[in-house]
Amino acid sequence: MYGLDVLEYPTHRLRRLRRNVLLRNLISETRLSVEQLVMPIFVKEGISEPEEISSMPGQYRWPLNDKLVKFVDELYVNDVKNIIVFGIPKIKDSIGSEAYSREGIVQRCVKMLRETFGNKILIITDVCLCQYTDHGHCGIVKQLPDGNYIIDNDETLKLYGKIALSHAEAGSDIVAPSGMMDGQVREIRKILDEHGYQDVAIMSYSVKYASNFYAPFRDAAHSAPRFGDRKTHQMDYRNAHEALKEVVTDLKEGADIVMVKPALAYLDI
Repeated sequence: MYGLDVLEYPTHRLRRLRRNVLLRNLISETRLSVEQLVMPIFVKEGISEPEEISSMPGQYRWPLNDKLVKFVDELYVNDVKNIIVFGIPKIKDSIGSEAYSREGIVQRCVKMLRETFGNKILIITDVCLCQYTDHGHCGIVKQLPDGNYIIDNDETLKLYGKIALSHAEAGSDIVAPSGMMDGQVREIRKILDEHGYQDVAIMSYSVKYASNFYAPFRDAAHSAPRFGDRKTHQMDYRNAHEALKEVVTDLKEGADIVMVKPALAYLDI
């Protein structure tokens, strides 16, 4: 039903995930190892000391300074060499412009860590708008004549492409679109390839169910929506076949890695 017969070069470059030992270890299929763990890093503008996350005791939002470098070094010493960076900007607006600023918090973080650690660590970066918009939604919000609001899918894609490109320019190994917009992988792959970043991989949040389990993350990243919810773009928890459609669609568009979230609640998927 969901054939992969159109996975063709150059949209798909299987060597992208073989180009260094960190990537090969991350996606190896038949073992479970510390080399496959990915540590989330929440980096926040405007703070100078680590800030404990109340909903996740013992976890912190990190300032962009030597304290973050020391933490990442501790991870490295303990063989955790893969991180995913989530940014929390000081300034938010309706279009999340700090998300794609070349001087944005994620972009500066990636540059700093790359300069410090070189290629000894694998850096994944979250591609979304919810932390950066003043309304907390994952895309461009438009009001309809009847007063309701929608996420403008295609306008949002343009910004996702700009975000991903800015992350690649900063030194990200993998960009991870998490907004569940239709066509997000295709748009990002197109932009990256056009600008010479064919080796930057895409890890798509292909099957991201609408879930209450995200509450601690939204607290950590200051990304809860100010109104409404995300059920018009995140997956319905009742649907399994639709999940397969999402995965196949993203693979056809050029995703190198696909994921299911939240994982433990959807092991059947």
